[in-house]
Amino acid sequence: MRIGANFGIQGDLRMAREHAQAREAAFPDRLWELVDATLKRWVLGVQEYFVLTGKAFRAIFARPFYWRDTLQQMDVIGVGSLGIVLLTGLFTGMVLALQSSIEMKKFGALIYIGRLVGASAVRELGPVLTSLMVAGRVGSGMAAQLGSMKVTEQIDALTVIGTDPVKKLVTPRLVAALIMVPVLTVIMDVVAILGGLLISVLKLGLTADLYLRGVYQTLAQSGFVLGYLPKDVVSGLVKPFFFGAIIAMTGCYFGFQTRGGTEGVGISTTRAVVLASILILATDYFLTQILVTILFE
Repeated sequence: MRIGANFGIQGDLRMAREHAQAREAAFPDRLWELVDATLKRWVLGVQEYFVLTGKAFRAIFARPFYWRDTLQQMDVIGVGSLGIVLLTGLFTGMVLALQSSIEMKKFGALIYIGRLVGASAVRELGPVLTSLMVAGRVGSGMAAQLGSMKVTEQIDALTVIGTDPVKKLVTPRLVAALIMVPVLTVIMDVVAILGGLLISVLKLGLTADLYLRGVYQTLAQSGFVLGYLPKDVVSGLVKPFFFGAIIAMTGCYFGFQTRGGTEGVGISTTRAVVLASILILATDYFLTQILVTILFE
């Protein structure tokens, strides 16, 4: 009996070793299957994103065009985001002037504060910070609203009654973002320059005339497009059109892809904000490279 038990134990151990070896041999295959499935899912997601974007842009020129929905979205994106844009622009300009003054004092270059704040706000900080603020506030709202409609089958109901969900829900948000994000960027630029003016006059002892002259000179010295538009301004206004499209399409895409009830709505909202922010920063680099090559070289 004892010998039989020993043989039984040895057999179990041998089978266990064989199973472990089989699992180790199969691990690379399972890992590759996981990677392959993930890559396919990402490629499919990118394809669906661009297909939705193409449909939304094509619907702009098709009838009917939902003007009332577009105006409502312009109010949500533009007026609704005005407060956070004003505060962001004001404190960005103030901090930029205050921080730059620390180094400029060492070289006796405080008179160039206006140049620095004006160029930084108009070229880069205005478009990027405005878009990030709008993405956090509006992009998440789009994903949550459309996601709720998706899980409650309201989008499917639109299809049943013969209404194109893309034309009704996505295109008005896209058009509103294309219009209002550049407008908010202009407001951000102006408020940031005024914030720098406030610090320059009250804390750094510069005159308002000297500061504003520096802002004008840095914009004028960049050159002009069509004879009257400073290149810095053109560069700062081209970017928000792309950023506005990214915000609208990312929010709508994740809203349409929502699954799994209220928990899925929260996941889609988070993903929309994260991806929109990453795309804005990545696109900003490539747009800057292109615009520098076209306008400043």
